[in-house]
Parts: sequence; structure tokens; C-alpha cells
Amino acid sequence: MKQFKPQPGFTVLAHKLALDPNATANRHLHSHGGAARAAYNWAVAYITAVWWQRKAEQSYGIAEDQLTEWRSWSLPSLRKASNEDKRTNPRFADWWGENSKEAYNTGLAGAAAFDNYAKAKSGRRKGRAMGIPRFKSKRKAHPTCRFTTGTIRIEPDGRHVTLPRIGRVRLHEDASRLRALLDAGHMRILSATARLDRGRWFVSFQVEEKHQLVKVARPDTAVGIDLGIKTLAVLADSDGVLGEEPNPRHLERAQKQLRRAGRVVSRRQGPDRRTGQQASKRWEKASRARNKIHHRVANLREDTLHKMTTRLAREYGTIVVEDLNVAGMGRNRRLSRRVADAAFGEIRRQLTYKTRRRGTRLVVADRWCPSSKTCSRCGVVKAKLPLGMRVFVCENCGLVIDRDANAGHNLAALAARTTGTGVAGDLDPAKAKSKPRGADRKTRSTRPRREAGTGRAGGTIPGPRARAETGDRQQDTGAQLVLQ
Repeated sequence: MKQFKPQPGFTVLAHKLALDPNATANRHLHSHGGAARAAYNWAVAYITAVWWQRKAEQSYGIAEDQLTEWRSWSLPSLRKASNEDKRTNPRFADWWGENSKEAYNTGLAGAAAFDNYAKAKSGRRKGRAMGIPRFKSKRKAHPTCRFTTGTIRIEPDGRHVTLPRIGRVRLHEDASRLRALLDAGHMRILSATARLDRGRWFVSFQVEEKHQLVKVARPDTAVGIDLGIKTLAVLADSDGVLGEEPNPRHLERAQKQLRRAGRVVSRRQGPDRRTGQQASKRWEKASRARNKIHHRVANLREDTLHKMTTRLAREYGTIVVEDLNVAGMGRNRRLSRRVADAAFGEIRRQLTYKTRRRGTRLVVADRWCPSSKTCSRCGVVKAKLPLGMRVFVCENCGLVIDRDANAGHNLAALAARTTGTGVAGDLDPAKAKSKPRGADRKTRSTRPRREAGTGRAGGTIPGPRARAETGDRQQDTGAQLVLQ
């Protein structure tokens, strides 16, 4: 995909708007989404055909230099090959011209997944291991199409958009504010992406918008956010004010409806890929009813998180959060559903771009920073603090405080030591007592550990001494500042 570089004084943003297409527009949108999926599947078959051919040739003992040459998965080469194939392939000859060229370009650009797979295999790509790209199913894939050329605009009435080959589509919400920015020359549309998500069509405009900083309410105040399951977020700022964000637990509240809907789906004749059995109409109807519940839960969660993160980004000049191992927490079979419902990773992602947009700071505390074990009054660090102990009691100064509130105060004080802003609540390192063994590490689970080298990532799990040395080095830094 093409990356746009904004002009000086401008920044690249995205605005996501819901659509209310009529029957004709809905058919065109589905057609473009299906064309993009067909182009992607063609690219996967075109590239992997050589892989299997080389594997078969190697089984016959053919020399390496005599094997079939690899096919390039760069976008220009795939475009050239697809243009040659569409004239002779009977699958594409009948309907290829019904859609915009951007639909097929969207599918071919998705073949960049092969580049991610190759870099992951060679160790040049960070993150989890990538598998070989697979075909997209018509039943499971989300129809999507990205437009970069042609007529892309928001109509003057602010209630319609125009997309290439699709035409005029009504918006579900009023976009007069965006239209005013376009008329004033403060915004320019770069691309538009139509996508069917949660049963509704959306259009996302990638725009180049004039950057306007808005002063936050308390620019000299830092707030520490301790995320949890019982309480979604415990807030403690450098002035000592404490607040809580309750965990609405949208998924847990909908479990009764989901169980009932799941039983209805299980009693219907569903699809079976092994036997080729098609889903019945009653199964599809029951599946849509169940998906509607999931969509409502996702919408409620998204609304809750956006309201909380926007309020924090508008009020505080410095926000401190923990670097949680959300993937590891999700592997706990007792807490995985509640961790997924709380969406800790989404909270940090939203705070990252919202603080960058407002010119404020986001400080990420080190993963092994003992925020819960450290006394927020005297600085003494406990050796162990089990997760079941919800009240922090300091044996040195006698402080009795909620565990999460204590962590929030420590995170707020961490901002002063890390950024040098001079905000209140700084802890004097000279007052901190010597740390007992294990104080610089999170409390480990009592479950038996796996043997070294058996991790999913294929690496060797370090021993306790190696982790302790790593924790001591990380304790010196305390936190890492996200570059704005």
C-alpha cells in the first residue's frame, strides 16, 4: 500500500463513517468486496503454485539451480500477471469489467502477507510467527475495497459520499464538519476504504488534515493508570486525587443471551467443509441472531473505551500506563475471557495516538516495574504480593491502601523521574530501602513451569537468575517514553 507523507503543518488521520446504502449501492459494495477477495485468492494460488512445484521437483532429486524460478509477489509484477491471466481465465472474463480496478488492486496488495511471512521466517520481522497466507473464505472474509483514484468526495450536504463505480451513498451520520474542513482547505482526502464490519458498511477516509493543537485541561499534572479486571482502571494523579473507572463487563452480561443463541445454532444444520454440506437457511438465520449479540457487545466495549481514553487525553498532560503482557494473560484459562473483555491492549493503543494528536506525553512503565509491590509513601518494596491480596500493608511506615490505588500513585510518581517534568509526587530514590530478593519481578503463578526450550516462540526460556538480572537492569530505567 502507498504511504502518504503529510505536508508541513499537516498530519495523516482517518475518519470512519457508517453508511446506509440502498439496494443498488449495497450490491455494488458487495461486488467490489468479492472482487478484491477473488484477486487475493488468485495471487495466493499464483505464488504458492511455484512452491509446490519446487517441492515436487526436489523430491525427484532435481538440482537446486535447475528448479522452477520463484514468482515475485511485488504489486507491479502481480498486476502484470493478473492482466495477462484475466483475458484467458474463464473465471474472470465474464465479470472482470463490472468493478473498479481498485477492487482488484486491493486484493493483489494483500499479497504483501508473503513478504511478512518471509521476513518472519528469516528473523527480520518482530512479533509472533507468521504462517503461510491462506485463501479467504467467502463466508468468513470481511468484504473490503480501498479506493485511491477516481471520484472520492463528501457531498456538500454532508449526508452523502461518492465512491468510484459505486456512486452516491447515503451516510448514517452527518459529516458537515468534515465537509467544512474540505471547503476551508484544511483537509484533503487521500483514499477511502469501504468495509463490511459487524453487519454494517463503513467507509474510512484517510485524510491529510491541518494539525491544530488544543491545550489540555491540566497540562502540568501526571496521572497513573492501573488497569485491572475487578475495576477497569484506577486513576491516581500527581495531586493525590484518586478515581476509578468501573469495568462494565459487557461480554459477561451478555453470556446468558449468547448461551441461548448458541444452543439454537447448534440445533440447526450448519456447514461442513469435510463433507461439503451447505448450511440451512434456519442455521444462517440463527447465526445472524447470535452474531448480532456479539456485535452489540463489541460496540458497547468500543464506546466505553473511547469515552474513557478521550477524557484522559483531554485532561492530563502526562499519562503513565503499564506495559502489560496481554497475550500471556490471555493464556490463563481462568481469566482469559475477562482479560479479552477488558481490552487492555486497545486502551494503550488509543492512548498512544490520542496523546500524540494532542501533543502530550504517554509514559509506558517497564513490564517488570514493581508498581504494586512498592509503598507509595516510603518506597519500601515487598518481596511478594500475591494476586489474592487486594490491600497493600507496608511493614515499614504502616500505610494501608488498596493495592490498585497504591500502584496508581507509584505510576504517577514515575512520570517525574522519567520525564523530568517536575510534577508533584516524585519519590526520592535515596529514601528507598534495599530491595529484597524477588522484589523487582511480578508475582509468578504457582502452576508448574514448562521446561526450557518448549515455548511456542521456539526460544529458550531464561532461568530465574537471568530474569532477575534483566529485572535489575530494567529497574534502573524505570520506564520508557513513547516517542511522540
